[in-house]
Amino acid sequence: MHAVRGFLSLLARLMLAAIFLLSAVAGKIMNFNKTVEQMAAEGVPSPKILLGGAIAFLILGGLSIVLGYKGRFGAFLLLVFLGAATYFFHDFWKLPGDTPPEKMQMEVIQFFKNVALMGAMLFLLANGTGPWSLDNRGAASAADGAAEDDE
Repeated sequence: MHAVRGFLSLLARLMLAAIFLLSAVAGKIMNFNKTVEQMAAEGVPSPKILLGGAIAFLILGGLSIVLGYKGRFGAFLLLVFLGAATYFFHDFWKLPGDTPPEKMQMEVIQFFKNVALMGAMLFLLANGTGPWSLDNRGAASAADGAAEDDE
């Protein structure tokens, strides 16, 4: 059973981190200047500096979760990123009243997608990265030994 939990935990971490790593590389690094312009248009202060920080948070947080090394810290970095990105870029409550319903719906969906991802980061903060992670590399054998003692 431990192998199944380990595999599922690793798979979940890979799936969760993929959006952040892809966003950093394909979305932000490859389009750095355009992203800076978008950030400035949304009222983000010091967009070049904060974009560099966002990229670092995305890469460090994403790799931390995939590897399960300092996973709670990685989840915290991504939680901070998500909070800021959601506030500045998916602030549907600030859209004018004549906003097309499709645009409003898309912003609401993006807002709640980020809220769900923040929930996942809070879950990782509370519970850690699980089996098959570097944070828990010695825990599997100790847990297996404890389970044998219970039988």
